[in-house]
Amino acid sequence: MLELRPNCECCDRDLPPAVPALICSYECTFCPDCAAGVLAQRCPNCGGNLVPRPVRPPQHLLRHPASAARVLKPGGCPAA
Repeated sequence: MLELRPNCECCDRDLPPAVPALICSYECTFCPDCAAGVLAQRCPNCGGNLVPRPVRPPQHLLRHPASAARVLKPGGCPAA
């Protein structure tokens, strides 16, 4: 099951489950601005492509809540 991480790993912007975000195959999570800008649609950790994070319907969030663990790259993300 996807973690649905709560923030952008580059800029630490809040990304609640209903807010659009992008992820790689390892679930590294980024806001649309960082993904399109500095990252050029590539994960800075694995080099994989970034795709839209699936939306978990609200009724399923009750049983399977999003993660509360924040992941942040020290110093932000380098340009791709």
